[in-house]
Amino acid sequence: MTADDRLEPPPLDPPPSFGPRRMRASLSSSLGRPTAARDLDGAGRREPTIAPSAPEVTVSVAAPASPEPAPEVLPRDAPAVNAAASGGAPSGGHRPAAARPSAARAGGRAPKPKGPARPPPGKTIVPPQAVAGRALVSVVAIMCFLAALAVGVLTLVVAAAQDWQLDVSREATIQVKPIDGQAIEPRLAKALDIARATRGVRSARLVDERESAALLEPWLGRGLDLSSLPIPRLVVVDLADPATADLTGLRLRIAAEVAGAAVDDHAVWAARLRTMAGAMVVVGVGVVGLMLAAMVLSVVFATRAAMAGNREVIEVLHFVGAEDRFIARQFQRHFLLLGLRGGAIGGSAAAAAFLIADFATRSGRADGLADQAQALFGGFSVGLAGYAAVIGLVAVVAALTAITSRATVLGHLGRLD
Repeated sequence: MTADDRLEPPPLDPPPSFGPRRMRASLSSSLGRPTAARDLDGAGRREPTIAPSAPEVTVSVAAPASPEPAPEVLPRDAPAVNAAASGGAPSGGHRPAAARPSAARAGGRAPKPKGPARPPPGKTIVPPQAVAGRALVSVVAIMCFLAALAVGVLTLVVAAAQDWQLDVSREATIQVKPIDGQAIEPRLAKALDIARATRGVRSARLVDERESAALLEPWLGRGLDLSSLPIPRLVVVDLADPATADLTGLRLRIAAEVAGAAVDDHAVWAARLRTMAGAMVVVGVGVVGLMLAAMVLSVVFATRAAMAGNREVIEVLHFVGAEDRFIARQFQRHFLLLGLRGGAIGGSAAAAAFLIADFATRSGRADGLADQAQALFGGFSVGLAGYAAVIGLVAVVAALTAITSRATVLGHLGRLD
């Protein structure tokens, strides 16, 4: 017996033909009605009587308890299948279609089994070109720009306060007050000699009347005759090292040898400068913190909007067994890129603003307000520390966006359970 004979099913007998009259007789017998008379066909011949006990039309269809797979009939020109490939099927039997390789029917190579479905590299479940994403980039860029400006100004103020404090601490002042009946010039000369002989003093000089009038001009006006006013005279003492200068000995000698004289080491002004610098640091940190908090809230709302737009996908992934960390990682990666983009734009704009302001103040094209600012801060050059702070701020902004989005997604998935 060949493979073609073995795979071809045997021919079926044709079903018996029933005429209309015989069908009516069968239905009558199946319903229990006796057929006493014989029906005649068109030729006048009698047809056989169908017994009531053996109805022919009643058909009962029941599903088998354990259905056998239907044999698959292959065309005659199909290649013979090896018994070993058929899993040890006996000769003459029909192999189920489920056991046949698909390559026998398709004529190609059988596909390899695939692993768990994963998104292609670089693809996420979050739409990258969403309107909320572009709006978030703009918000992050604006917040980072303002925060970088605050950080840069804070750097300038702190550096200027340190310079002021250093300049103030390197100088001391001897005040010689006018006394009735005593000439002031000999006492000024004595104070100069004592100051120059003190350890740690680099130099000492007398402030003349013209310079004293210039100092009092903002309060008393020009053309003032100081000889008619009891204004003290000043001796400026320049210290080589404020830590090693003997200010205590200078103060004692001046008080003992020069009448009406006193030493001012500017400690009060230095303390006020430190207080002002500390207050500026607190204000700057508070402003940066508020801006970062506003940015975090914006990231939270943007993350929720992205999750609402992909709610069905997220819920299906969650309920079919996808790990929460996998879903959160998709949002974290997406918002990390958004934070880096917005932070880079804002930080670059702030750095450009500092460069333009510094160029304007140094080139003499600024107005009076900028001149006063340059006199106070010495220019708008933030230096390497300021630019490093801006770069660090960009990194903090990107990290905050990623961490905030991850925490928001994990919290939402936790509520789904």
